[in-house]
This record gives sequence, structure tokens and C-alpha cells, in this order.
Amino acid sequence: MSRMGDVLAGFHAAWEFESDSVLIRYERGLRTPKLFQALGERRIPLEAVSDVTLSPGRRGTVVLRAELRAGADPLLEAAAGQLKEGCDPYRLVLPGERETLAEYYADELKSALSAGDEPADGFLVAAPEAPRQFKAYDAKASFDGRTVNFRWFWTGASSAKWKAGDQSFPVTALSGVEWRSPEVFEGHLRLLRRDGAEAPAQPDQDPAAVVFGLGYGPVHESLPFAAAVLAAIRSCGSPPSVPARRDPADIAERIRHLGELHQAGLVTDAEFSTKKAELLAEL
Repeated sequence: MSRMGDVLAGFHAAWEFESDSVLIRYERGLRTPKLFQALGERRIPLEAVSDVTLSPGRRGTVVLRAELRAGADPLLEAAAGQLKEGCDPYRLVLPGERETLAEYYADELKSALSAGDEPADGFLVAAPEAPRQFKAYDAKASFDGRTVNFRWFWTGASSAKWKAGDQSFPVTALSGVEWRSPEVFEGHLRLLRRDGAEAPAQPDQDPAAVVFGLGYGPVHESLPFAAAVLAAIRSCGSPPSVPARRDPADIAERIRHLGELHQAGLVTDAEFSTKKAELLAEL
């Protein structure tokens, strides 16, 4: 392996080679993908890497890429193959004149790999740190490391979600995360529950999901969020979350919106009474 501290700089990122890992530092700038800027840096243990490739790029560039073992990285696990090539965080683009140097580092890395391409038993790359939050089309999603919270927007949430009320999901009650890129049709983030409860097919009707849209749930915000939640779910030591008491002003606002739904005929008398009682009980 290369000497500790050797650095190979390319467009948008620099790789620092250490004895047992590669530290990737992403640049900041208008041309740097927002996902890279949001990640800041990624440390990749060599045991998480299955292969290293070097190939021609566009416009006289070469591309050095680390292939990670399946299941080694929560970010790639959550992305499920949906990232565009330019947003691949383990792809280093370099000027063509650095091909010889890039080839040297590729060979050095390959010689240090021993794990093969077998799926990893657990995540080997650290997840993006909590707390995290982002604005979806129909809700504000937040995660404090233990609990995922969805707070519905009056302008975007369906009546089904308003009837269900704002949602809180401790990671101990979840089995996984389904992320569909906001760059494709019907992008969303859905939480999968351990109780196996059947969820509505459409995410806009599912209280355990938030939907994306133009300008809502962008990749650089929603994907690190999904990866952080997924890593917390997979962690064996995730303690149960104690629900926080809500702000009285927030409860009053929820009841006001509920009353508007009731007056509009979207909520029955019984549903209004039941949900109002549930909100008041949270004070």
C-alpha cells in the first residue's frame, strides 16, 4: 500500500491513502455535486472495497473508481442503484495527463485488498451523522438519531395523512427504509415497519411515507437522511426512544387544522373527536 498520507487530487474530490483506508474529501464549489458537498468526506476501510477500476472518462479524463462490497455502505444501500454516474461518491475523475499516476494508485489499492466481493455482514462505512432533516412536498421530515418524525404540511399532505396526524417512528419499530429518487416519477421516502402492517400502495396515502416533488426532498438531503435512518435501524444498540411532549402552541395549531378539515367535511364527527382527544393527551 502507498505511504500513509499520499494524496491524489481530481475534479471535485481528493483521495488520501492510509494504511487501512482511503479518506475521500469532497471539494466545495458551484460545479461540485451537492451530494458531495453534503457528505463532506467519507472514510472507506479497505475491507469494504471489493475492486478498484481505472477507465477512460469524457473529454480527455480518466476515472478511478472504488467498487464497494454489497451491504458495506448505508448510503449505497439506501440508494439501491439510483444514483447518477456524476453523483457516485466513489468515482474520482482526473485529467488525462494523470493516468499513469492514477494507474499506480489503482494497482497499489488492488494489492492491498483481501476481502473479495462477498457481501459484507454489516455496514463498514460510517453513515451520515444525525440529526438530519429535509422538506418533502407534504411534510417536514426530521431524525434525531433515535426517532423519525413527519410533520405534515397543510398545503401538501393528503386527507389520509391529516387524519392520521403527525407521525413519530422509533428506529426500534422499523425494519428498513425505501428511498425512491426525487429525480424519477413518484419519488418518496417510506419507512418499513417491523410489525408487518400493510401499507397503502401509494406513498401519498401512507402515514409512514413522505413524497418528493420539484424542489422537495432533493438527493443531497433525502438520501443521507435515508442512509442515517437505515444505519440506525441496523444498529443492534439502538435504544427505544421516549416520545417528547409537544409544544402547546403546536397542539393548538394541529387542532385548528383538524377543525378546518372537519368543517370541510373531510373528517367525520367521530374522527374529529377521537383525534382531538389524542392531541390533547400529548400535552
